[in-house]
Amino acid sequence: MSVAAARPTKGSVTEHTVSTPGGPVSFRATADWVVLRKLEKPVAEIFHVYYGRLAEGPAGAAAVDRPVTFVFNGGPGAASAYLHVGALGPRRVEFAPDGTLLPPPARLVDNESTWLAFTDLVFVDPVGTGFSRTVAADGASVPPPADKPPAAKHATDDPKEKDKESDEFFKVNRDLESICEFISKFLSKHKLWSRPVFIVGESYGGFRVGKLARKLQQGFGVGLNGAILISPALELSLLDGSDYDILMWSDVFPSQVAAAVHHGRSRSLAAGLEPGEFLPEVERFACNELLRLLTLGEALPDEERQSIASRAAAYLGLPEAYVARKAARIAHTHFARELLRGEKKVVGLYDSTITAHDPFPDRDLFEGADPTLFSLDRVFSGGINTLVREQLAVETDLDYHLLSLKVNESWKVDGRKHAFESQLGATDDLRYAMALNPHMKVMITHGYHDLVTPYFSSNRLVGLMKLAPELRQNLTVRHFSGGHMFYAWEKSRAAFHSAAAEFYRSAL
Repeated sequence: MSVAAARPTKGSVTEHTVSTPGGPVSFRATADWVVLRKLEKPVAEIFHVYYGRLAEGPAGAAAVDRPVTFVFNGGPGAASAYLHVGALGPRRVEFAPDGTLLPPPARLVDNESTWLAFTDLVFVDPVGTGFSRTVAADGASVPPPADKPPAAKHATDDPKEKDKESDEFFKVNRDLESICEFISKFLSKHKLWSRPVFIVGESYGGFRVGKLARKLQQGFGVGLNGAILISPALELSLLDGSDYDILMWSDVFPSQVAAAVHHGRSRSLAAGLEPGEFLPEVERFACNELLRLLTLGEALPDEERQSIASRAAAYLGLPEAYVARKAARIAHTHFARELLRGEKKVVGLYDSTITAHDPFPDRDLFEGADPTLFSLDRVFSGGINTLVREQLAVETDLDYHLLSLKVNESWKVDGRKHAFESQLGATDDLRYAMALNPHMKVMITHGYHDLVTPYFSSNRLVGLMKLAPELRQNLTVRHFSGGHMFYAWEKSRAAFHSAAAEFYRSAL
């Protein structure tokens, strides 16, 4: 397949009806590309799917005055398919009620919890994900790093220039600019500037939302009625820890305990308890005794140090000697293997309620796949390809990039000048945006059992935002049972839908 032949030509427009508890919802689906330009020349094509609810009455009439919500996932390097066919769109992939995977092939069903009930939806695939691509100077689509053919033609033979062509959008600020440009162009193309606008992002997409809430309003003139951050990584410095860090370890501890309780391993808490019944107690321990141990380490008296480590081990259901040796710094990757080591199983990093057999239980290092990341590829890849190619009738030779690790590995910070510069964060941007627009509502949500972006980190950051009382009332924090994609759980998806519907009512 030549690169030029892969270039998309036109999208599709189809009409459908989805069954919901509130009755049937008819909608128009528009799958298309928006061209981004620099110096009037095309530089990228962003694929998206736009769902607009049809009004009751004349056939084909669009409903007016409805909010329009722009949705993206994270990674970086992830397409919007996770939220598209996992939670918000009119069709979703089917999971077991507890979020576990069903046998292949992936099956699409009507989404009883689709947000089309209260907002139109635009699912956006950032450059390098989904069907979105950069465009070379000769007008050809440039595959992202993951699928560059060896003989691909480029505008130049200079390797450095080739990298610039494909990697331009794999930078924090350029990525944000491209999404802002997309939203502005989309509103113009579909004549939606008079509609209420919301943005929704998951994981790194939540980080995007924090920054976009400021950038869209200040740099692109797009006023926001609401912003929803799902399992966000607000401060990237909190995603990893060392022997000398403190907060990452205390932030993830309550989620680790939630996993231990779920699997009946905690020696301090009874199995079967709901998170809300025990997590306040665990959070107090994490913020007091545990934080004291993490801060002072061996400067604490031996008896006190051993006592705190013993309590931590009992909460976690791990051997006291192991927790003491680790000084209560239990990396989520280690915890995922140690919790059920006796059963030769591992728990998922992104949803610690889900387990898998350890393929190499006797080896010192875990060499298997995380059951809640790579195992999901077949489900979401199958679901999104079935949807866009078969049900939405999109015709393209492009591969749909669900999660590009090459894009993720290529990600850079624009213009970083010194190694001592601090890690990126989006909390300041969110505070700025809320002050800039005191009418904008914000909701932050997590799954209690997510070990990668733990809920307690966002709880703590919200408490440090120093918001004025009238702004603090604009911020809602809601968490649900489940992991990073807690909406895979039937009861959590329904609860999230109800919370989101109430959030939209409050923001309009």
